[in-house]
Amino acid sequence: MPTASGAVLVESVGGCASAICPAVLILSGSRGFGAPVYDEIGQTFRAAGLNPYLVHVLSPTDVDAIAKAGSARGRIAYYAQRLPDWISAVQGVAAHLEGQSRHGGKIGVLGISLGAQIASAASAGRSDIDALVLVDGGFPNGYSQPVRSLPPLLLIWGNADQTFPVSIGRELQRSAQQLGGPVTLDVYEGGAHDFFLRSGTRNASAAHQRAAHFLLSHLSR
Repeated sequence: MPTASGAVLVESVGGCASAICPAVLILSGSRGFGAPVYDEIGQTFRAAGLNPYLVHVLSPTDVDAIAKAGSARGRIAYYAQRLPDWISAVQGVAAHLEGQSRHGGKIGVLGISLGAQIASAASAGRSDIDALVLVDGGFPNGYSQPVRSLPPLLLIWGNADQTFPVSIGRELQRSAQQLGGPVTLDVYEGGAHDFFLRSGTRNASAAHQRAAHFLLSHLSR
């Protein structure tokens, strides 16, 4: 799909059973969409009555560069260099899908870890994104743009996350509340940073269903 920052691969997981279903953009963590659990997430969303899309804002070159960065500092520096293009790409895809009648003008975004950083920045202040789910991640490191509004927001966090401790989620919840929009923080007992991607586990399955229900409830209004 063409965007202002270049072409982006957008994979449909399959349409829902109805003629009109809201679209949900799914943004991966730093390893891309290699794990089969992403298809499981998509199928859960599809069964709930949503049209899910895997949005490959991270190119194969990005995934390779991140894997070879060698340190957290190196990864953060690479993220800072690439974030403007990633954010622009998500906004371009959202605008394109919003214009398709089969989505009824309703767009949700779910981002996981690095994908959550991209999703939060891409969704802030946007009227064309109607619901947002952030999983174990918030605004990018050092993000300095003013945030005046956010879509209805669900934060999904593991309380054993050592990469982005749940205290970050609680602070993000407070910030969103101050903006006046609806926000909920769901904390999963024993959940590590990658718990949402651990296929077949009770926490992951529950979190996938919770995200689907939240998105459908806000995108069906």
